[in-house]
Amino acid sequence: MEIVETERLVLRRPRVSDEPAVFSRYAADPEVTRYMAFPTHRSLHDTHAYVQWSDSMWAQWPLAGPYLVFARDGVTLLGGAGIVNDSETLAQIGYILARDAWGRGYASEALMASIEAARLAGVRRLEAGVHVDHQASRRVLEKAGFAREGTRQGVFPNLPPDVTRDAALYALAL
Repeated sequence: MEIVETERLVLRRPRVSDEPAVFSRYAADPEVTRYMAFPTHRSLHDTHAYVQWSDSMWAQWPLAGPYLVFARDGVTLLGGAGIVNDSETLAQIGYILARDAWGRGYASEALMASIEAARLAGVRRLEAGVHVDHQASRRVLEKAGFAREGTRQGVFPNLPPDVTRDAALYALAL
């Protein structure tokens, strides 16, 4: 499912032609990437590496993967979402939105679309790690039915050294 549509969104596989928009809309924004597991993009080279990585995930797991999230017009990039498989039945799920897309319910809508894509791809368990201080993201997961299973050390390269690296681990059985 390289394209997933919802009432307000179109999720689709990233393309090389999307790189400038990904970079400028969210990947280079330190506030947007604050709690992400990838470093804030410093150049289009970083964004190109992301698209190449995405292509490798789609090549390995062709039924669902990383998506870009667009407004229903298919032109306005809002962010990213999707899954990354650990195995045929286990995947990590996540989402990121540009600042001007925050607070509009897009994260929940993109998450629900990603859950359905994972289900159709045969995934039976989804996991998400979210920084313990990122309350908005924790609420999105909880509204979608994810249950908190504990805390683990997370990877948050954009946080100052004195900030906790604890991640809340959430899971959803499909």
